[in-house]
Amino acid sequence: MPTLTRRSSRIATAIALPAAVIAAGVLVSTSSYAAFSDTTTNEQNTWRAGSVDLADDATGRALFTVPNAKPGDGGANCIAVTSTGSLASQVRLYAGDPQSTAGLADHLVLTVEQGTGGGYGSCAGFTAEKTVFDGRLAGFGAAHSSFATGLATWSPTGAAAETRTFRLTWRLVDDAPNSVQGGTASTSFVWEAQNS
Repeated sequence: MPTLTRRSSRIATAIALPAAVIAAGVLVSTSSYAAFSDTTTNEQNTWRAGSVDLADDATGRALFTVPNAKPGDGGANCIAVTSTGSLASQVRLYAGDPQSTAGLADHLVLTVEQGTGGGYGSCAGFTAEKTVFDGRLAGFGAAHSSFATGLATWSPTGAAAETRTFRLTWRLVDDAPNSVQGGTASTSFVWEAQNS
């Protein structure tokens, strides 16, 4: 049998090493494809934020527009406020941008009652459940001008639509002084809901 020369031995070793590496890789690759496997998947998970939604039936109209009030004059109007949000919330009432000249707001008495029945433009069928505010318009605007200082009304549960009607009554006091002649007073009434 012929003997390998030193050079032939080196060539054989150089060929044998890569061949061994390739063979080992083939074995690993084959065994990887042969492994057992299984998975389990939980169904698609989803998230949706809840909502706080409040609307009224005045559709952008003022409750009162009184051009020539005199001492002893007054009036009333109702507005229905509805919560359709999906979250439990608290509804508060406050004044938006109250203004007054000649001190007129100091002599206007405002009463706000909460109840059921009636709606914008007609208080027919209104039944009062509680008085939310009873005082001067100036005091209402000064003390209640944001949600933080707003007057508590009701707390919708979020389970279904809920409506409360508010009857607002105003009166210019009988003893209003001459100094309020030509004076003006204005405010918006804001109902705001925040989730509890």
